[in-house]
Amino acid sequence: LDLGFTEEIKLNHFCVKESIFPFIKFPEVDTILGPEMKSTGETMGIDDNLSAAFAKAQTSSGNKLPINGNAFISVKDSDKPKIVDFCKSLIDLDFRIFSTKGTHEFLKTHSIDSEVVNKVKEGGDHIVTLLKNGDIDILVNTTLTRKEIFESFSIRRTALISQVPYFTTIAGAIEAINSIEYLKKGIIKVKPLQDYFN
Repeated sequence: LDLGFTEEIKLNHFCVKESIFPFIKFPEVDTILGPEMKSTGETMGIDDNLSAAFAKAQTSSGNKLPINGNAFISVKDSDKPKIVDFCKSLIDLDFRIFSTKGTHEFLKTHSIDSEVVNKVKEGGDHIVTLLKNGDIDILVNTTLTRKEIFESFSIRRTALISQVPYFTTIAGAIEAINSIEYLKKGIIKVKPLQDYFN
């Protein structure tokens, strides 16, 4: 179907939309998205800078990004090579890294320090304990198998209840870290929507 659009529109700003999901109202529902999920609304961040737009979208959806603190990182094997640079960036941004044993061993081979935290099934002072105690400020957790998804359910639920920003994709985590770096400069600006289109 020809809609008659012949001119390419060039924008000088970025728009980032964030869906709002009512996970907090349903105690047994996992926060990993599936085909049956429906959002109850959306927010949008708009800015001349992508990282600023992303930060605005996160803040307006109730997922405020920290500018320092403790980061928990636990990712599936195929994602491990992708976390080297952003873990280095986290350290540069004054974050202390906590990780599960597998992720810790991988980071160590790249001269990145992290503190080992037990998985929930391993008992002791595990990641859910740290989340409940307010000791984690941002969380990155990617999974692959059904077993991994099942075992990490309590991590995602506790992060949600504790209002800890968490990311289940590497792409989301990378943009979050870029936005944190931008936020640390303290240069987020607000202007009327119409100013972007005049």
